[in-house]
Amino acid sequence: MANILVCDDDREIVDAIEIYLNQDGYQIFKAYDGAQAMELLKKEEIHLLVMDVMMPKLDGIRATLKIREYSSIPIIMLSAKSEDTDKILGLNIGADDYITKPFNPLELVARVKSNLRRYTSLGSLNAENKSVYQAGGLVINDDTKQVTVDGEPVKMTPIEYNILLLLMKNQGRVFSIDQIYESIWNEDAIGADNTVAVHIRHIREKIEINPREPRYLKVVWGVGYKIDKQ
Repeated sequence: MANILVCDDDREIVDAIEIYLNQDGYQIFKAYDGAQAMELLKKEEIHLLVMDVMMPKLDGIRATLKIREYSSIPIIMLSAKSEDTDKILGLNIGADDYITKPFNPLELVARVKSNLRRYTSLGSLNAENKSVYQAGGLVINDDTKQVTVDGEPVKMTPIEYNILLLLMKNQGRVFSIDQIYESIWNEDAIGADNTVAVHIRHIREKIEINPREPRYLKVVWGVGYKIDKQ
């Protein structure tokens, strides 16, 4: 069974989470600030991290940034803040999921199971299948023609799918509007600006939490579009 690291400066919350996760057979490790969490990650084999945002010494945001420099384990963030901007910040800096306090412990257990299942299945899938492309929580399987974001399927038109596939296959590379058009439509890019821009907007609306602050599909002003390597 998986090893779960629970990090919160409120020891009662940590103990309560431990009780519910133990009932499902998970091994629990405890930390009470971001620095302790990072030390445990170096010493123990941890499969998922549940971490509070507001903590002394090293808060959850800064800890997540540091952890993402060397680890891709699922991170579920806990916070008393419910504003969308806080959720977006947490997800943009590398968290996989976000739960607002107070929360239903059964929901947390379900989120833990979901993130572990997605993490382990994607790991084996990517190792065995070269037709799977992943950037953070965004995954495209070119064998099944399926796109998922954080484990949830996303429906796309054939054109949207092909544009996304082009960018996912070439993560980090910037494609101009003309290059995208010529690659997808197989014809000269005459007056292609609006056509490509509309499809890019539709893709963003489907894969981004906040299309105005995209996590995946980025614009390089005056040059084109890309998907960063994550």
